[in-house]
Amino acid sequence: MKILATADYHSDREAFRKTALKAEECEVNVVLICGDITHFGSIEEAKELLQSIADIEPVILFIPGNCDPPSLTENLGNLECIHGRCKQISNINFSGVGGSSPSPFDTPFELTEADIAELLKRGYRDCDKNMRSVLVSHSPPKNTLVDVTSERDHVGSTSVRDFIDSTKPSLVVCGHIHESAGIDEINGSIIVNPGPARHKHCVLISLTDKIKIELDHL
Repeated sequence: MKILATADYHSDREAFRKTALKAEECEVNVVLICGDITHFGSIEEAKELLQSIADIEPVILFIPGNCDPPSLTENLGNLECIHGRCKQISNINFSGVGGSSPSPFDTPFELTEADIAELLKRGYRDCDKNMRSVLVSHSPPKNTLVDVTSERDHVGSTSVRDFIDSTKPSLVVCGHIHESAGIDEINGSIIVNPGPARHKHCVLISLTDKIKIELDHL
């Protein structure tokens, strides 16, 4: 399976256009959008931005970010929201959790760590435990290379970290912390933060017997 993963568009329409072009150019099977589709935008804007790429061939799975409206948790035609849900594609589970853990900025979609843990548990219940799993989370896991702010603070989610420790997904794709694009690993689970799509960052993932990750640009 070939995956194009992105995050943190913050209402950049050109980044959505380039996502569609990249998905078709690279002939990916799945596009993952890891939140912050808007920049404190309305549900109408979020839907419009997502629908702008709805006609591409790959399956599109998304979660809302902390800068998106909390109501952005419904499926939009062939675009599927996996916030608190699990979707099976080609013998791989994709489960997700949007929003973020609490921040000093009082953004629109923040959740307690207990809420995040419950949403992760809810999605995992619907996963086939005999399949490999991919976790899609807006917040990165705590204390990793991909949750470090410019002030060198680790601001990821403890619940996402605990979930990875207990369920050991093959791959975790996140976003949220723009300055921490990169790759890390937790006990065999590969963690990747593509970097902000509004700055044209993305990641290409080949998911076969092995996982190959290429940090790329739209």
